[in-house]
Amino acid sequence: MKTVCLNFQVCLPALLKRYRFFSMGLDHNYLDDTANRYATQRAARLCYLPMNALLQSLIEENGDKFKVSFTIDGITIEQLREHAPEVLESFRALAKTGKVEFLGTTYSHSLASLTDKSEFEKQVEMQKKAIKKEFGVTTTAFCNTDMIYSDGIGEMTADMGYNTILTEGARHILGWKSPNYVYAGAINQRQKVMLRNYKLSDDLTFKFSCKEWNEYPLTADKYAEWIEGSTGETVNISVDYSTFGIANEAPSGIFEFVKALPAAIFARGMEFDTISSSADKNQPIGVLSCPYPISWTDEERDTTAWLGNELQTEAFNKLYALKAKVTKLNSPDFNYVWSFMQQSGNFYNMASKWLGSRQSGSAFDSSYDAFINYMNILSDFSLELDAQLAAKAKKTTRTKKAAAEK
Repeated sequence: MKTVCLNFQVCLPALLKRYRFFSMGLDHNYLDDTANRYATQRAARLCYLPMNALLQSLIEENGDKFKVSFTIDGITIEQLREHAPEVLESFRALAKTGKVEFLGTTYSHSLASLTDKSEFEKQVEMQKKAIKKEFGVTTTAFCNTDMIYSDGIGEMTADMGYNTILTEGARHILGWKSPNYVYAGAINQRQKVMLRNYKLSDDLTFKFSCKEWNEYPLTADKYAEWIEGSTGETVNISVDYSTFGIANEAPSGIFEFVKALPAAIFARGMEFDTISSSADKNQPIGVLSCPYPISWTDEERDTTAWLGNELQTEAFNKLYALKAKVTKLNSPDFNYVWSFMQQSGNFYNMASKWLGSRQSGSAFDSSYDAFINYMNILSDFSLELDAQLAAKAKKTTRTKKAAAEK
């Protein structure tokens, strides 16, 4: 029986203050609390609360027949706890049904897997503990930031106990093969690699509300027919959660579509499952080789959205050059800042690969504007870090001197 896996990516970046309102050396509160509150509460109102309520009702109506998976990073959990705690409560209610899986990921929605193995492993472990604390479940499958994956990343996650990983069904990696099967990792072949069907996923996010699309309007019956007609054993539909209510607003009919989808799937003899469960039920049909990192972003499905120009690589390298100092200081406050400074969105805002100077969805007027803002904050953070390390060293010296004089 063909299985359908719905995986929802829930990501709320911690927005940084604009440099016009940030005074280096004076204001060390780098987060834009007003913007973060607005973004979080807007997402809660338009998407998270209505969609969580809908999924709760579908689980109650269909029992074991309806299951979904979520990928929620630690920064998002922090934002929800601060600005919309009722959303966390609704996720806890979903977790209690036993029909919802939470996938492992990086705590900071970071690019650490591309540069620093120890930092990557630390964040994955932090995230595992955060999911256990918030929702009472243990993550058994993994989905990296924006589905970034390579053979090496697969090996790292397998070594951390994740025997299933979800990534993008990128055409240049698959070739003629279908994304709708389970594959084995190239280095650790005991790890099962699940692939996102990007065409069916993107039809929901980017085309559902497009009246010029030749398939408009997209109905649940039509979508279920496409899934049924696709070659393979397990179809993984993975979308950003903002697909529901934000990218496609409520009047588009997106919530009615989701409500009707289970019946359309069941009518065609298919079933819903979680990522882990579907991987357990299906054996790999071959080995998937991915020597270079892929992702679910843009047509290229690579990492150039974050590290495709000199501004991005300079900011990225200078950030991770501070790791040794952050680790040495070991301050909860500085660890907190270090965490949200690593978010992939900070580098995405600096991208210049698209036509025009302003990246879609960015709060900045240009990639350079985003770069200057980030580097000002990073410079201030670095200066404060050095000052605190010097104070700590001075205190240690005084303590040792006092002890020697006794």
